[in-house]
Amino acid sequence: MQFQVPQFIETESKLVGPLTLKQFIYLGVAGLISFGLFFVLKTFVWAMATILLGIIAASLAFIKYNGRPLVVILQSALAYLWKPKLYLWQKQEQKIEEKEMKVPEEGTVSKLKNMWLNLITKKPPVNKL
Repeated sequence: MQFQVPQFIETESKLVGPLTLKQFIYLGVAGLISFGLFFVLKTFVWAMATILLGIIAASLAFIKYNGRPLVVILQSALAYLWKPKLYLWQKQEQKIEEKEMKVPEEGTVSKLKNMWLNLITKKPPVNKL
């Protein structure tokens, strides 16, 4: 029996029309901020702010670089900029424990082993009985 291998596993499901949920949230938040700024700012300033917000939201929603979303790249860049850059290597002393190995005693060899050793290593042929 053959199993069906899932394909397109890296594509997110489209929830709102042709947009994924993340894309819809980015664009929706930019739209809500723009709608709120409409009542606070004058028309020309509001238009410039809306264009800027739209560009930022669209880039966060749609731009991918090397298969990574722009949000992940910006998070990595901010984490790199936030952390200290001075790395000091301090060698830590480690105790090396030496285990004592037991050496087998080379004393007596059993008669059977001695006979087998002579049988294998002897140069003159073994006498036939």
